[in-house]
Amino acid sequence: MIYFRGCTARKKDNNISEATEKLLRLAGIDYKVLDDEKCCGSVLLRTGFIDDAKTQMEKNIKDFDGETVITSCAGCHNAFKNDYDDVDAIHISQLIEKLINDNKLNFDKKDIDVSYHDPCHLSRHCNEVDAPRNVIKSVANLKELENNRENTICCGAGGGVKSAFPDISKQIAKSKVEEIKNTNSKYLITTCPFCKLNLNESSPIEVLDITEFLEKVIK
Repeated sequence: MIYFRGCTARKKDNNISEATEKLLRLAGIDYKVLDDEKCCGSVLLRTGFIDDAKTQMEKNIKDFDGETVITSCAGCHNAFKNDYDDVDAIHISQLIEKLINDNKLNFDKKDIDVSYHDPCHLSRHCNEVDAPRNVIKSVANLKELENNRENTICCGAGGGVKSAFPDISKQIAKSKVEEIKNTNSKYLITTCPFCKLNLNESSPIEVLDITEFLEKVIK
């Protein structure tokens, strides 16, 4: 297995990659990370740089060499699952759900109210809405946001919006604030590093990646 950290968790928020690797080691997963990890190419694809994206994708396929690829980023997962050919990709939330079901990871349930933000790439593009919820419900009380699952409100960061139109990105993120406030949750959990970074700028409560939250539960 290869743990593909992704640009955001690798460069801007390595707390996520550290928490993820801690869980993988705890579960006894034999994995490796790439010393020269490259971008998945998702943003290049979605902003029209098709030839550059294809070049990047070809390099990644050689590096993966047929191994299962674990992702933290919903955008990376969507790219590997839907844009690449013959890449066996699993999102970390899906893997953790399996590890819990196989009794390779065990957590004591805490009486903590948390909410979950569905990343667009994971929910709408990959139809994965249950695995993160099942993981969260095994360790805490899940209080749903008003707009959830495939009807989630975008965090405002994806598709190059945060880089090209930062003001619009912030406005979209702020549209979720009332939703978040109404839950009275202690944490907002998500499964995409980019969503975490953007929502943390506006959220009235702390936003955590699902792996960071599980690390808190372990402690």
